[in-house]
This record gives sequence, C-alpha cells and structure tokens, in this order.
Amino acid sequence: MSEKRIIAITGATGAQGGGLARAILNDKNSSFKVRAITRDVNSEKANALKKLGAEVVSGNIDEEESITKAFEGAYAAYCVTFYWAHMSPDREISNAYNLAKAAKSAGIKHAIWSTLDDTRKKFPLNDTRMPTLFGRFKVPHYDAKAEADHYFTDLGVPTTFLLTSFYWENLIYFGLGPKKGADGKYYLNFPMGNKKLPSMAAEDIGKCAYGIFKREKEFIGKTVGIAGEHITISKMAETLSKVLGIEVLYNEITPDAFRSFGYPGAEDMGNMLQYKRDNEEEYCKLRNLDFSRSLNPELMTFENWAIKNKNLIPLQ
Repeated sequence: MSEKRIIAITGATGAQGGGLARAILNDKNSSFKVRAITRDVNSEKANALKKLGAEVVSGNIDEEESITKAFEGAYAAYCVTFYWAHMSPDREISNAYNLAKAAKSAGIKHAIWSTLDDTRKKFPLNDTRMPTLFGRFKVPHYDAKAEADHYFTDLGVPTTFLLTSFYWENLIYFGLGPKKGADGKYYLNFPMGNKKLPSMAAEDIGKCAYGIFKREKEFIGKTVGIAGEHITISKMAETLSKVLGIEVLYNEITPDAFRSFGYPGAEDMGNMLQYKRDNEEEYCKLRNLDFSRSLNPELMTFENWAIKNKNLIPLQ
C-alpha cells in the first residue's frame, strides 16, 4: 500500500476545515491523512481530531512563517480565512497572501482556496443601491476574499477556487433564526423577496472539498461553486414550521431594514443578501446542485439539516 498523502487544513477546528478533516478521517479507505492546523493544539476540538487520527500542529495565518512550517511535507492544503473573527477586510487580504505564499514555499501540489464572489462587478462603488463599506467594498467579507484570489494565481500555486454558500448554521449561531413577533408567531426576517438563496450545511462544504481533492488535478485552475439547496426564505419558514412544530413565517424586510439591525456585521450581511437577491440567476448558476452532489453524495437538503439540528435552533 502506498504512503498516504497529507492534506494540511487551516481552520481545522472551524466549520469548513473541521468538515473536511472529519470527512477524510471517517473514510477508512482514504488515500489521504489529515494535518489539522490550529492556533490552540490543546483545545477540545483539536483533541477530538487527534482522537480520530489527525496530526494536529500549531499554525497562525497572521504569520506566513508559521503556516509555511505547518504546510511543509504536505501534498495539498485547504486554505480558509476567518473574517468574522476580526471583521477587517485588510487583515483578510493579508491572511490570504500569507496562505498563498506559504503554499508556494512549501511546494503544495493542490490548494483549495475558500473564496467568494467580487460583488463590486455587479454593484460598483458608485452604485447607490447599497452603501459602500470601509471605503472600497460593497460586501467586505466577499470582496476581500475575491481581491486576494490573484495571489494564488500570481505565485503559480496549483489552486482550485471554491465558491461557498450561506451556512444554515447562521440560523443557530449568527442570530438569523426564527424570532418571536408581537403576535406571538415566529418570523424569519430576510430581505430576499421571493428569490432563492443558495445555502448549505457547513459540514457539507468540507465534504465537497474532499470530493475535489479526490478528483486530483481535475479542478486545478478552475473556479467551482457549491450549495446544498437553492431555497426561498418562504420555503425555509415552511420547513421549520414542520420540523419545529411551531408556526414560522417569512417576514420580508428591505435591505435597509436589515442593515439597520445594528449588530456587528449587519451592514455587511444586509449588502450580501441584497446582492444575492438582485443577482439570483447568476449566483445560483455558479453553485450547481448536481455538481455539488457529484462531489458529496451525502449532500444535505435544508429539511435534512433542520431535522438533524432542530434542538440547536434558538427560538428568540
């Protein structure tokens, strides 16, 4: 039996990287082994990966040298940044540069860069339909990633550019779940009109990434997009009503109303949802469901996910 090749995974204790790590570790016939990169090698999540058989090493994407060392000897690397931990587009771009430089220095043969669309192609900075944020972005957590894509290309890193989708876990951890109205009913407050939202279980992002790595060089140099379902918010509300056993309705609000919620990142999220609403056809097309299922035959639908996670969804 040939020696298993190492996939080095940044964000290995997070949503995307953790999903990839578990997908590989749970496949007893995998030709890969996991090197989980994390800042805290003694965290509960890091220890859980060790128990599954991962090599856990220290690494910090703020430090190029640290990541280069963590990538050394690996065949492939999963590169992801953590915008919501700091909400700084400039830091996001710097982190991506560190990842690309480290991948080049370590001789990585296949990198997956978890990126997103540049929304400024549809909403230029002078477009008054949505506010410009940080002086040069429309949707900072999208545009900063897209702005960094060229680092991987310029440095000649063999890269697959992976366009991800809205996590359903945002209903649990980002305060976007059902909220009780004055009438006692629960509402999903979104500015999506009747448009479909490409979205998925966070765990499935990692499983799809594993599918890309298993297909070797097929997607190197290409941009591919994934989703679990293209679903309207009305359908999400209907599904939650059935699964949770309560009445959940869709409260369609304006992007301006969403941006005014005032929590950190509300403007960014409001702009993001407006972008998806107003650019539905192209946005969905970039995230083909049949392609996603070809990478990950276990791809969950929203109903599958809701049933599995119903006890975690807070009712506020």
